[in-house]
Amino acid sequence: MFDKILIANRGEIACRVIKTAKKLGIQTVAVYSEADKDALHVELADEAVLLGPAPSRESYLVADKIIAAAKRTGAQAIHPGYGFLSENETFARRVEEEGLVFIGPKHEAIAAMGDKIASKKLAQEAGVNTIPGWNDAIDTPEQAVQIAREIGYPVMIKASAGGGGKGLRVAYNDKEAFEGFNSCRNEARNSFGDDRVFIEKFVEEPRHIEIQVLGDAHGNMVYLWERECSIQRRHQKVIEEAPSPFISEATRRAMGQQAVALAKAVKYQSAGTVEFVVGKDQSFYFLEMNTRLQVEHPVTECITGLDLVEWMIRIAAGEKLPFGQDDIARRGWAIECRINAEDPLRNFLPSTGRLVRYLPPPATMEASQPVPEQGGVRVDTGVYEGGEIPMYYDSMIAKLIVHGRDRADAIAKMREALNGFVIRGVASNIPFQAALLAHPDVQAGRFNTGFIAQHYPQGLSPRSVTHEDPLFLVALAAATHRKYRERALGIGGQMAGHQPRAVIDHVVVVKGEQGQHTHHAVQVLGPAGGAVTVRIGEQLYDIDKDWRFGGVRASGRCNGRPFTAQIERHGVWLQVMHNGAHIEALVLSPRAAELFKLMPYKAPPDTSKFLLSPMPGLLTQLLVQPGQAVQAGERLAVIEAMKMENVLTAARDGVVAEILATPGESLSVDQPILRFE
Repeated sequence: MFDKILIANRGEIACRVIKTAKKLGIQTVAVYSEADKDALHVELADEAVLLGPAPSRESYLVADKIIAAAKRTGAQAIHPGYGFLSENETFARRVEEEGLVFIGPKHEAIAAMGDKIASKKLAQEAGVNTIPGWNDAIDTPEQAVQIAREIGYPVMIKASAGGGGKGLRVAYNDKEAFEGFNSCRNEARNSFGDDRVFIEKFVEEPRHIEIQVLGDAHGNMVYLWERECSIQRRHQKVIEEAPSPFISEATRRAMGQQAVALAKAVKYQSAGTVEFVVGKDQSFYFLEMNTRLQVEHPVTECITGLDLVEWMIRIAAGEKLPFGQDDIARRGWAIECRINAEDPLRNFLPSTGRLVRYLPPPATMEASQPVPEQGGVRVDTGVYEGGEIPMYYDSMIAKLIVHGRDRADAIAKMREALNGFVIRGVASNIPFQAALLAHPDVQAGRFNTGFIAQHYPQGLSPRSVTHEDPLFLVALAAATHRKYRERALGIGGQMAGHQPRAVIDHVVVVKGEQGQHTHHAVQVLGPAGGAVTVRIGEQLYDIDKDWRFGGVRASGRCNGRPFTAQIERHGVWLQVMHNGAHIEALVLSPRAAELFKLMPYKAPPDTSKFLLSPMPGLLTQLLVQPGQAVQAGERLAVIEAMKMENVLTAARDGVVAEILATPGESLSVDQPILRFE
């Protein structure tokens, strides 16, 4: 076993590897960029080495610096995590040549599976089902259109070296095939230095299901069941679960056996994942093999009880797997939600900045530790309150994982955990995750990879999230207002005759669009400092909650049932959030509510003549000039943020009057880029 390992990564996965290393008594070395000098993984490791400037191409992607850091600190092995250099065959070979151990598969396996064209041919030779398509590199967009016609639309255009949603487009017609080919090739060249592109048939109503495999250097190979990863947005996974609610036991076994056959064909030695696309008739086809640890590995750890990072380290150290296929447990149900710094109310645009508040739900499970018999909640993260979410890397803040006795129990645990996950300072996708888990189709397991695009084409809007009991949010606002009134009553030195009074009758004004507010007459009953009863019409809500002034998370019981919600005050308004829904409420006396109705509505300023930056990011291209006429849909500018290229287009026809930003400039949210006449 190793004495010291270097972790060639950052954020959540670096912290995750450190936990297992500590359990095994192994010292750890962190590497970091200038943007990550105060990051959590740097604090947790025994040693830390600065790699260079913030951009990953000058730090986390520089193999020479990482290998030099390992040698300088006396590390015997390097764990690459996921992303960055984890599937870089050249890096893995260099590590081996330098006398170090790469904690992952051998470079030959990475090379064989990293090339999607070569891996598909290998899969066919190993007897693995593959999708019909054109497996050789395509040279021109015209050729791409011709091939797409021959295969039959829709088709998937993929970069051979792609991954993580980059270098991938789905085309339904000639125009999309032409443009998709060019976009894929450009993204692949910029991200991977390899612009080869191929095309294959797109399976409609597809499920994305992957098989976790584990192999050692002694020829032993097992599969650790499957993960259901079909809930995706723009080919990025959002929610993952294990096992899948869709496939049969026969399909499960067949997919597992084919995954093992492929892994054996390349003499795979480590944890790896074979990804399949599964049709609605349970026909399945090989997509690719990820020769690394997956982001969603915790759900497999929960149902099997195995620490995948531990087995990667043990296999790299030469140990044999002490268990066979029949020994692999499958207990309960696990779900993972990726908590990302993105704004679902602005079509998931990236959000960067300081974590003013970061309060995960209480964890009852821990990475690298045994899974409790009753299941629980686990949070894998690499951030802390007061830390920064930089614009240079991916948008993940944390992974929220739950384990339950069955799928319904796991969903209930996850919804409650999301309700208690407090993030302020940057936008997060927590409301969207909550909305997804409240959707009846998700709860019934009826979904495919197009679910989000079909149900949330423009992202999340307040109107697209409905609460099963909207008056519960109103009652929480009224109960919280009662707390503020009780505090006001207890303040000493108040002028006689002008003290606040405890009253029963209130009106809760719920903010609506364009000043169309909703008024609810409520009564709040109960002793000071205790549980209260809120009456709204014929509805009664007996609320006993634990909430502190200045706090956000509120938990308690309503009509005998436990709940967790988030409540905070902004000026005189209360914001109440629960199960993905939220309201802004103003609690007034009946007379004040009558006067409030007379207040004029102040419309927001008209920004229709400006192109505004929808996110913080780097303006890389400005594609128009003053005086130029543009048509609706025409490309105007390109902004780069969190490793993704975002193209801004014209909403309608117009003429550019003035340019207000220059390429290379770092933009803030809603900063004007240009003005139209």
